[in-house]
Amino acid sequence: SDILHQLADLKNFGVKTLQAEDEIAGIGAAIGAAYGGAIGVTATSGPGICLKSEAIGLAVMTELPLVVIDVQRGGPSTGLPTKTEQADLLQAMYGRNGECPVAIIAPRSPGDCFDMAFEAVRIATEFMVPTFLLSDGYIANGAEPWAIPDVKKLPKIKIEHPTSPNSTAGDGKVHENGSGEPGKFLPYKRNAMLVRPWAVPGTPGLEREPGLVHVEAKVHHARDERGQAHCGERKSWNDAAAHASPLGLATACHRGARRPKSRDHAHLEVNVAAGLQTAPGNAVGHTPTSTACPAARLRG
Repeated sequence: SDILHQLADLKNFGVKTLQAEDEIAGIGAAIGAAYGGAIGVTATSGPGICLKSEAIGLAVMTELPLVVIDVQRGGPSTGLPTKTEQADLLQAMYGRNGECPVAIIAPRSPGDCFDMAFEAVRIATEFMVPTFLLSDGYIANGAEPWAIPDVKKLPKIKIEHPTSPNSTAGDGKVHENGSGEPGKFLPYKRNAMLVRPWAVPGTPGLEREPGLVHVEAKVHHARDERGQAHCGERKSWNDAAAHASPLGLATACHRGARRPKSRDHAHLEVNVAAGLQTAPGNAVGHTPTSTACPAARLRG
């Protein structure tokens, strides 16, 4: 709470704060901030780290800069908020499913918190990786004399958001797959440090098209046993999906769920991605993986 209160006073520096309804929502908002090009920070204690673990895995998988502050306290489970422990190191190192490494640093004193917080942001943004800052109750509630540093003498944290395609040595003229296609933005192209670029969603020229959202097709549903004809036409997929975000995490907005047409015949029609060839000569742009009808009906 003290971290939130302090950051809330820094609105004049463009700092945006949010008191979320729970731990999962808190880290979800921080990941969203990092995905949008900002420095995402979330703070909690040991029990909260348990709840945030799956989302931390998401941040590791998508390689987003995220700072997770763990002010350790007594445990296990909900534990003792007024008791100090330093027992979360192994949880910070291994407390996620799968191979999910993160960077971990810890301050040695209240005065060291500034330097370590600065270093956590530097590591997270330079290497595009979630970074833990392990503190504890004594440090969080302690105080000591501290010389305010000269901002001009602090190391520079250099953050760059790409604005142009990075295919073929970064000039974007020709795609690297050797097909002669125009260059595109490759969101996971590595630099010399094996770090991917940090692109901001919506940057012109860096959009990506998920595989099955760019097809124009007309889909006809077969008549059911009651003789009711259902015909659906799909002219194009949502423009927002066709111009999805640089990481390709956005998906099409499916408009398939509709109310039953009669009370005595409850059914749910679900339109499935029309990413298949539905007629001879229908140029789709890729080879279909199935001959099944690109529409399905789930009955209830």
